[in-house]
Amino acid sequence: MLEVLVISISNPLLIGIYDNNNLIEEYKCEGKTSDLLPSLFEELLKKYDLKRLNYVNTPGSYMAIKVAYIFLKTISITKNIPFRACSGFEFNENSAIKALGKKYFIQVNGEVKVDFLEKDSIIRDFKLPKCIKNINFNKETLPIYNLPAV
Repeated sequence: MLEVLVISISNPLLIGIYDNNNLIEEYKCEGKTSDLLPSLFEELLKKYDLKRLNYVNTPGSYMAIKVAYIFLKTISITKNIPFRACSGFEFNENSAIKALGKKYFIQVNGEVKVDFLEKDSIIRDFKLPKCIKNINFNKETLPIYNLPAV
């Protein structure tokens, strides 16, 4: 089964094409999610018969998450393709993820907190996994906001 994974919560935008859970093609693009997704998906939908859409819905750039959600949800509805979501911590070795200012999202015992990092903290880049079989995808695809209202 052909499916796509979109990681839009930081730069570069990462998109992976998976066949039977195994990565067969990847795209890394610098720029705004709103500028990149339409042209990339125009190409992908011509090239592949996608059977499932996956994306990261938390935590990270709220605007990128919103744009990706609306874009992918629209494709899911119009083309009748199942849609799933997962946490960004699945793709950066559970490392801290940039939040606001000098604060970062940190996952502790399955709970996401926002805090300053200790000086010796290591921040890992996001990577598309070679296989998505063991990723914790969820059918609840709405963006999850981890920051309190301002």
